[in-house]
Amino acid sequence: MRGLSPEEQALWAKVTETIRPLSREPLPRIETAAALPATPAPPPIASKPKGPPPRAPTPLARSRPAIGNTLDSSWDRRLRSGAVQPDRVVDLHGHDLERAWHAIDRALEQALVNRERVLLLITGHARPDAPPVRRGRIRAAVIDWLAVSRHREKIVAVRGAHARHGGGGSLYVILRR
Repeated sequence: MRGLSPEEQALWAKVTETIRPLSREPLPRIETAAALPATPAPPPIASKPKGPPPRAPTPLARSRPAIGNTLDSSWDRRLRSGAVQPDRVVDLHGHDLERAWHAIDRALEQALVNRERVLLLITGHARPDAPPVRRGRIRAAVIDWLAVSRHREKIVAVRGAHARHGGGGSLYVILRR
């Protein structure tokens, strides 16, 4: 793991000055001013630029559409009540991020070939006592993976699973017919 550069240390010091601690004990101060290089002042503007003022940057257009959210209310009711049975179950326990991505991609491919409609992705619950960096990485990445998947046009919606199918540790992926 690399250390922070002097500029990053200065930025981090500014951020930590704005934080209000949860406990009333004072935080130790870290002195970083001695390690900072002097930043040059910006050059003064000589004259007013001619022409129209510059426009604010526009957000980049998405080259790929996000996952659709086109389920009707009857589908949502059936999913919330647990009345829908998944056509395919993908259990991602014990997978690292790369293997989980490949397992999801293969399952989507097979489900589309077999004309299956509902996939259940079992990602697992993040344990509250475990550091969040180590647990729940697959669950955190699944929505982004599905949004950039080669099968994203065939995904109608992604919903949290009913308790009988894993609740917060699982997701339904609904595919287009």
